[in-house]
Amino acid sequence: MFQRIIDGISASTGTTIRLTSLAAGTAFALFITTCFLCAAAFISVLEKYGPVQACLAGAGIFFLLTLAAAGSYWGYKREAQKRARITAERAAKSAAASMLADPMLLATGLQIVRAIGVKRLLPILAIGGVALGVMASRAGAAEDASAEPAE
Repeated sequence: MFQRIIDGISASTGTTIRLTSLAAGTAFALFITTCFLCAAAFISVLEKYGPVQACLAGAGIFFLLTLAAAGSYWGYKREAQKRARITAERAAKSAAASMLADPMLLATGLQIVRAIGVKRLLPILAIGGVALGVMASRAGAAEDASAEPAE
């Protein structure tokens, strides 16, 4: 049984290493291609306009590429934060729903109500409800304050 697991892990590891080395080779080839394209553009502008203009043109192109990459990173970061917030909200809702649907929890609650009695339990539930409302309002205020972190 363990041999199958080990064989599966080693096969997937080998595949991952092969794919990673292929991706690294592709990235290196793309880097070399980009270097030659930049050199060709630089030489073309150098012959037509001069060295200062060629350097400024190269800097402008790389500045635009940097802005595009930064914008892409910023958008991806915001999307990841949004997905994480939605996932956390869903997890909180499902955790609360699963607690209320648990038969052991319901049976324990019924036993507590029988033992204490409904007349004595009503003031305790009212105080608990008020405390839960205060906690929920504080949690909402804390989330609103930290919604936009400073960088």
